[in-house]
Amino acid sequence: MTIWDPKQTLDSIGLGEKGEKKRSAKVADAIRVEIATLLVSKVRDPHLQGVNISRVEVTGDLGIARIFFSVLNNREGVKSAEKGLQRAKGFMRSHIARTLNLRFTPVLQFRYDETAEKVEELNNIFQEIANERKIRDHS
Repeated sequence: MTIWDPKQTLDSIGLGEKGEKKRSAKVADAIRVEIATLLVSKVRDPHLQGVNISRVEVTGDLGIARIFFSVLNNREGVKSAEKGLQRAKGFMRSHIARTLNLRFTPVLQFRYDETAEKVEELNNIFQEIANERKIRDHS
């Protein structure tokens, strides 16, 4: 009796991760954890309160880390959060260099993550469609 292995199945159809992607994904996850920890414990900038690191993407050569963030109070605090993250970029990069022990520390690029807003917008559209169907079906 053979045991089903999802990783082997994904690899066999060409959807599994390659070695290079695996390394960059591990580094991205480690960077996400470190920056989120820094924001909670070490960074004192009031502009960075309510900033959440949603995901990190690292290029295959580990040269650039794109850090996607969201803000709890949505659009109002995005500009000040971006400025605060830019000011803290050097501190964060040096902390990552010390803790992750990489040969080269990736350049940090911060980007606002609009995913939550897009999901909310789509939910509103779907709700409008459902409401229109209800009205149409009742008449």
